[in-house]
This record gives sequence, structure tokens and C-alpha cells, in this order.
Amino acid sequence: MKLIERYILRRASLMFVATLLPLLGIVWVTQALTSVNLVTDSGQSIFAFLKLATLILPSVIPIILPFALVIGVSQTLTVMNGDSELTVLNSAGASRVTIIRPIMILAVAMSLVSFAVDNFVEPYSRMAVRKMIATAHADMLSAVVQENTFRKITDGLYVQVAERRNGGVLRGLFVADTRDPRFEMVYYAREGAVDENSSALVMKDGEVHRKLPDGNVSIIKFESYAFDLADLTQSAGEANIRPKDRDLPYLLNPDPNDPYFKSKPGAFSAELHRRFSEWLFPAVFGLIALVVSGDARSHREARMHPMITALLTALFVRWASFYASNSAENSVYFTVMMYLIPLVTGGLAIRYLARNKSLEIPATLGERLAELRGRLLSRLTGGGSAPAGGGGNP
Repeated sequence: MKLIERYILRRASLMFVATLLPLLGIVWVTQALTSVNLVTDSGQSIFAFLKLATLILPSVIPIILPFALVIGVSQTLTVMNGDSELTVLNSAGASRVTIIRPIMILAVAMSLVSFAVDNFVEPYSRMAVRKMIATAHADMLSAVVQENTFRKITDGLYVQVAERRNGGVLRGLFVADTRDPRFEMVYYAREGAVDENSSALVMKDGEVHRKLPDGNVSIIKFESYAFDLADLTQSAGEANIRPKDRDLPYLLNPDPNDPYFKSKPGAFSAELHRRFSEWLFPAVFGLIALVVSGDARSHREARMHPMITALLTALFVRWASFYASNSAENSVYFTVMMYLIPLVTGGLAIRYLARNKSLEIPATLGERLAELRGRLLSRLTGGGSAPAGGGGNP
């Protein structure tokens, strides 16, 4: 790699990191705050909260990374153009490949990182998050639930304990589960305890009352019953583990007896194709940034800022991809669209680069919007002013 290429790669990488960290921090904070109530209600420490928040990071990295790349690359090239560095390179006879090569090295590297995070890191982090949530709910039952007081564990799930004894033994258990609209479940048990290994509430010597919407009630007595706490946010009857939580080998060969696979087989196929197509976006967004801001321009040219043009283009492409991936569960057509969107966008960008063309949003559009805004404001503010007139008396 030439010296100038290493220089461009270093500047683009620094700008990319400087863009990625704040964006990642903002999204991370918003996602982590949703888990504050769970941690505080279950009596967890600040370290448990930090661990849970850290496990959320892999799920947001593949989404944030391409946008940080397009912002960092377009801003780097715009600053280089403003400092006349791109003009000097053109005057020195350097080809456009001198600029394209380091940017694409960075973009392809980020695509590989996105593929690794999306297919190998994120599924395991999601399972770890589920395990922590299950443990938190178990701790909520074994340590936070007060005697003779109804405790809301989640929407539609309430627990009452008559007496707490040493060793985590709970006496006089009452559990009301109304999360499934098809029926209501009420559990009574003389005693129980939370199994830390399986994150289940094990109840002994009790009975289950199942009430249907028509008013019929069925009663089942049991000597021992395990109430699963692994996923309290899911309604009854649904699988605890969704396709997003599965690793890549499982998606390639799902278990035909999986309840979720039986009910929604298209969800597994859609998730698999999403992982195989989403990792292309860092490379595609790198091409978009090159098309928009990779050429030397005069400062007197009227055009919208290249970073805004590149970001708007990337947002539109990503929105189209999200729409296709959300619809791919029910239609094979959208599965094909998931691949066509990044491939066609990348092909158009390569064609623009090969023909030395650039993509831009004309500044006249912004000027017209500003002019329209000025006219509207002038009408609103000038409507109450008195017109100039003579001083004669009527």
C-alpha cells in the first residue's frame, strides 16, 4: 500500500471510530435504560446492570456500524477536498483508485466484522441476556417478594407468598397468570422454591385452576410442578427462543420439532437470509460515500453537503432493506429483494465510480425550500403591519 493510501486509510479509520463511539453510546444507553426496572426490582447490583447492558451491544453494532462508516468516510473525503488534498492528488496524476482502495479496505473489513457479530456473537449474547433475565426474575421471587403481598412480576403475572423460610423455601404460594387471553391460570401450592440451575419455580403439593373464556374451570392437582421463569415476557403457548436467538448452524438446519418452527417456519428462513445479506451494507455504504464525496470539487460549486447526501441515500437503502426483511417471512419475493437491494445499489455505485460520475442532491432544491419558508414567514409576520398612508383626517 502506498504512503498516500495509508494516510487516507488512517484518517478515514479515525473519523469512523470518532463517529461510531458516540452513536453506539447513544443507542446503547437507550437500550440499557429499558432494563433498569428489571435490575432494580430484582435487587441486582450495578455490576449486573453493566453486564446486561454490555450484552446488548452486539445486537446494535450491525445496525449502527454502516451508518458510522458512511458518515466517517464522507466527512473525511469532504475535509480532504476542502483542504485541496484531492485536487493536489489529481494534479499529481494519481488515479481515483488511490482514494478508492483504502476506503474499500476499511469498508470490507467492517463488513467482515458485521458478519461475525451478526452470526456468531449476537446469538450467544442474546441467550446470555435471556439467562440473566431469568435469573433476575428468580431472584425477584426468592429475595424481593414480600410475605402476604401481591407482587407483579410482569404484565399479567402476579405472585403472593404466605411465609418465607430459611434456605429459600416459600410457603403458601399463589400464582395468577393471565398473560394468555385464551385462558387464565391460577396456581396454589403448600410450598415451593426457586431452582437456580433451571431458573424455574418448583411448587409442591398444590393444584392448578384453568379458567376458559366461557367460564368453565378445570382443576388439576399435582405433587410437584415446575413453573418456567426463563421467558416471562412471552405469552403462554409460544416458544421461548426465537429465530434471532438461534446460532447460524441451527438456522441452517432447524429442529423440525421446534414449536416456533412449526408455527412460523418462514421466520427462520427470513432470519437466515437477513444475516447473509445484512453484512454487505458496510461495503455498499462505503461505495456510496465514494460516489458522493470521492472526487475533487471547486468550493464555488453550489451543492448540498456530501455527508448529508450520502447519509440520506444510505437511510433510504437501509429502510428498503428493513422493509424487505420484515416482509420476507410471508413472501419469497421479499427474500430475493433482501439480496437485490445491496447488490444493485453496490453495482450502481461501482458503475458511477467507473465512469467518474458523482451522486449529489442539487443545492437548488434546498434553496427553493428556504425561499418557500421565507415567503411563508413573511406572510405570517407581515399580515399585522399597517400600510403606509397619508396623514389626512377622514
